[in-house]
Amino acid sequence: MSQATELKVVDDVGEKNYLRHQRGLWSWLTTVDHKRIGIMYMIAVLTFFLIGGIFALLIRLELFTPGRTIMSDETYNKVMTFHGAIMVFMVIIPAIPAIFGNFVLPIMLGAKDVAFPRLNLASWYVFMAGAILAASTLFIGGVDTGWTFYTPYSISTGTNVVLTVLGAFTMGMASILTGLNFIVTIHKLRAPGQTMHRIPLFVWAIYATSIIQILATPVLGITLLLIAAERILGVGIFDPALGGDPVLFQHFFWFYSHPAVYIMVLPAMGIISELVSTFSRKTIFGYTAIAYSSLAIAGVSFIVWGHHMYVSGQSEFAGKLFSILTMMVGVPTAIKLFNWISTMYKGSIRFDSPMLYAIGFMFLFTIGGLTGIFLASLGMDVHFHDTYFVVAHFHYVMVGGTLMAFTGGIFYWFPKMFGKKLSEPMGRISWFLIFTGFNVTFFPQFILGAMGMPRRYYDYLPEYTSLNQISTIGSWLIALGFVVVLIAVIKGLVSGEKAGANPWGGKTLEWKTASPPHFENFETTPVVTEGPYEYR
Repeated sequence: MSQATELKVVDDVGEKNYLRHQRGLWSWLTTVDHKRIGIMYMIAVLTFFLIGGIFALLIRLELFTPGRTIMSDETYNKVMTFHGAIMVFMVIIPAIPAIFGNFVLPIMLGAKDVAFPRLNLASWYVFMAGAILAASTLFIGGVDTGWTFYTPYSISTGTNVVLTVLGAFTMGMASILTGLNFIVTIHKLRAPGQTMHRIPLFVWAIYATSIIQILATPVLGITLLLIAAERILGVGIFDPALGGDPVLFQHFFWFYSHPAVYIMVLPAMGIISELVSTFSRKTIFGYTAIAYSSLAIAGVSFIVWGHHMYVSGQSEFAGKLFSILTMMVGVPTAIKLFNWISTMYKGSIRFDSPMLYAIGFMFLFTIGGLTGIFLASLGMDVHFHDTYFVVAHFHYVMVGGTLMAFTGGIFYWFPKMFGKKLSEPMGRISWFLIFTGFNVTFFPQFILGAMGMPRRYYDYLPEYTSLNQISTIGSWLIALGFVVVLIAVIKGLVSGEKAGANPWGGKTLEWKTASPPHFENFETTPVVTEGPYEYR
């Protein structure tokens, strides 16, 4: 039954847990404890999520009617840019690796901390510096390029592009530092007896994600610096008026940004593997296939960027090649989905809040993946390109995928992080509101895209009104669902029921230590004797 031999689990008493080991704000700001750094990332990411979510509600409210509703077209472009940039660079990309990767991954490995604790703290400060730098443009002119910073407009616009791209560049540095730290930790700090084929699937997912972070992020960083150099120094790189090539920017940007999709999604898949096994009360089906499929997704992600550029003038042969390569991503993704469903088959399933979010992920991500096949097809993409079909597909993958898994992870690991349970009724209500609201918001956008409504437009034709109004109403349901999550978290922190060491009956190593964990994670070093999901 046990993955470790005779682990001594201590109660949450005295000064032993990480929350009580040292006190005061300064002890947090100077900590090298991976758990505290994970909590600081959580506070930062959830704050940015609130800001980005407010911008999303403003966008949907403006689109409730044709013409002007609550803001001007210029303001709308800035709001849309801030929503996209905040949600991508400050929320969805860092959320799971920075929060759960930091908090849970070393404990899953039986380690006392990450390989480079001081570098880990430095990465948080670098991330915060970049986020504050980018967010400061809210108060000094804003930026209206969209989160992709497409040239030549991003070079010619009068808004504050330089600060924004330098902020994104700085956050990319934090991403590289975190990925490097995790890879070294996974290779060097595993507990005795824990081979690579005995590490949890969440660790495999973070491992694959870290490879992408290290290899792809520098390309984006260089690209953003080139935009800043072109605006400040007037050198001709992307601006055709200066002898540059704007399509070159698209190649650079998407060479990073499509792998970035899997920086967002792979950690979410790792969470789903943990939730499905725990709440099905079964050993995960096809452990090796799921583990290697994470590496396969990471590998394929580097050779599919061209499907974003079918209408950019690239050759017919390149379009066909990228179409075939893009569809290959569906193979390792389908392996994961098949194995999750096989794990659930004949399992003793408990429909607690984390499991509901896992099922929601599988449903929504499947729709996102299947609609991705439409966009991977040359002929269909020409029709759907730059329409609301792309908006719906993107959100089904990113929001329906990553944020559903992230919220499920909060309900799953909150007892471990704080030693208290979240309200189960509130968890189920929040899931129902978010899941329902999400489909009400984004499914009509597939229809809008098929009808030809362009994305990023401030105004639209009257025939699109009813579907836009349905979409806006759905966004209010999503917001209400996350408000319920926030209330559940606050209530859990203040008066939540005390959680034991293993309230869910999980089999990975983090459930073999106290809740909250000892400041050094374990009283004694665990010795691993079997795989991480051995239900018998």
